Amino acid sequence: MTTHETSAAPLGLRERKKKQTRERIRREAYRLFAEHGYEATTVDQIADAAEVSSSTFFRYFPTKEDVVIQDEYDPALAEAIRSRPADEPIVDAIVGSLKGSLGAMLQEDRESLLLRARLTFTDPAIRASNVAEQERSERAMADVIAERTGRDATDLEVRCAAAAIIAVFTTLVRHWVEGNGAEDLAALYERHLPLLARGLEF
Repeated sequence: MTTHETSAAPLGLRERKKKQTRERIRREAYRLFAEHGYEATTVDQIADAAEVSSSTFFRYFPTKEDVVIQDEYDPALAEAIRSRPADEPIVDAIVGSLKGSLGAMLQEDRESLLLRARLTFTDPAIRASNVAEQERSERAMADVIAERTGRDATDLEVRCAAAAIIAVFTTLVRHWVEGNGAEDLAALYERHLPLLARGLEF
């Protein structure tokens, strides 16, 4: 396998408009959550603020919880890893990706990511829904590992490696939230993900 250098094809006008609408809905939702609290904010209020109908809201996000749970980080991470050398170990590839556009993305999204992560860990409904999202993230990571190694994504070792990586992500984000986002999240990943590559030597 060779290093993937190609980027995604440019979005067409229709896709760009859909992406802009989705981002506007999410941006207004986060603003309202920050101002009024998650529970007190209704879908109708979010739709009004984003200047869309409630039915349009539900076309993009099936539930209010999905505004918090769904994100673009898994695809962004997968694309960043694909740009790394094909023979680079997966942990090194992730750490290398965090030093580029992915790390910049986390820094740019810091405030909204902090709010979303805090809700994920504290709101009962979101915590319950996030279980399925975490499983999806593990499958996405397994697909990336399988692609780079030539192994099957359902291989138990591949699945365990993916689950371990996502578990470290979750633990580090929780630590970051508990510290009110004072630390640099990408730096936390860079510092602690190599624990997996060292084989958990205690």
